[in-house]
Amino acid sequence: MGFTIAQGLMLVLLIASTMAVSTARSFGNSNNAQTSNKIIVGDSYHWNYGFNYTEWAIKHGPFYLNDTLVFKYNPPTPKTFPHSVYLLPNLQSFIKCDLRNAQMQGNTTQGAGEGFEFVLKKSQPHYFACGEHDGIHCLNGTMKFFVLPIDNC
Repeated sequence: MGFTIAQGLMLVLLIASTMAVSTARSFGNSNNAQTSNKIIVGDSYHWNYGFNYTEWAIKHGPFYLNDTLVFKYNPPTPKTFPHSVYLLPNLQSFIKCDLRNAQMQGNTTQGAGEGFEFVLKKSQPHYFACGEHDGIHCLNGTMKFFVLPIDNC
């Protein structure tokens, strides 16, 4: 099944917005020597259902090589829905929330306490999504985001 026109346009808009924010912030910084940062995904909201992480990523960019994303979420209880973090292999998997070839980065308990860390070591898109319940939290469009780290030189 291919992309719809609406999905393609949304993707182009998302990539253009991310690149524009990254470029603007890079030019606005007179000292281009960036240090790596620890960034809590979702800020004080952490990695939870009901928050738009795509918007969060756009607002918090640019992301740089060697930045560390910290995913914090509560372990599962009888009263909460579990969360996990998957790294999806490509854009099509990201758009469709297709977890078949995704790699689990954090299971349902690893986000507790200080959370777990993911270091952005490659200058390529990193597509993240919640994979619990066959990706239902990803499919509704909120518990997924991508970053394209740029060189911090």
